[in-house]
Amino acid sequence: MSMKKKFVFLSILFVLTSGALAQDRTSINDRSAARMLLGRHKLSLQWVSWDYFGVVTVTKRRGAYSIRGEQKGRGQQSTDFVKIDGTIASIDAKEFAFRGKIVTKVSHINGGKPCTRDGDFTFKITGKRRYWRLQQMDNPCDPVTDYVDIYLK
Repeated sequence: MSMKKKFVFLSILFVLTSGALAQDRTSINDRSAARMLLGRHKLSLQWVSWDYFGVVTVTKRRGAYSIRGEQKGRGQQSTDFVKIDGTIASIDAKEFAFRGKIVTKVSHINGGKPCTRDGDFTFKITGKRRYWRLQQMDNPCDPVTDYVDIYLK
């Protein structure tokens, strides 16, 4: 391949890659909130436990924030859990937009089978609460309300 063709090929590759990276970056509308969101937080789904928490971790890589974590039921007999995994599209003062997957499994909901939500979600702090709560609370697999909460540090 000639030097000119290599240059054109690499230039096109750079433009395509740069565009993809730019689209994956998290939109930060409040820097203080973004700093508060980074790191480890407690995670809970009320059906699993109100006082026994899981952990969720928010990381940042190349301007893109991601989130991953889970809460498991207490004890070896429990198979209940909530898992969250995805990217954060935007961060505002009191809320963030999440794109990814939330899976819940609770023995007395949906016949004890996992319920998977895949898509765009919003977590929001309201009033004087010290946590972000999932705003799409209606469980799509059973007519119950899920409170998925991520607590401030």
